[in-house]
Amino acid sequence: MQHLEHLGHEVLDRNFRTRYGELDVVSVTRSCLVFCEVKTRTVGGRNGPSTAVEAVGPSKRRRLRLMAREWFRLRAGSHEHLPGGVRFDAIGVVLDARRELLALDHVEDAF
Repeated sequence: MQHLEHLGHEVLDRNFRTRYGELDVVSVTRSCLVFCEVKTRTVGGRNGPSTAVEAVGPSKRRRLRLMAREWFRLRAGSHEHLPGGVRFDAIGVVLDARRELLALDHVEDAF
């Protein structure tokens, strides 16, 4: 994802499937490993939570933590020099009817 790379993230995994669901993006910065949930809305689409953080409720947060634990179990050993910190980010993307980007809201350490 270009947005994260522009911020200095190295993307390690995208759409990583676990038995609990799918991690959208796993990336690393100098200071921490980041598990990022991406929520996309289309203008004129169905109504729902208005922000990325609102779209990630308590049950989804619990599942994301379980998925992160699975990622560590299955993949962490294949990456050298992982930083000690971990955080969970949320990114909200708004697209128009032609699927062009209208807005991007990145909330670091969302939960």
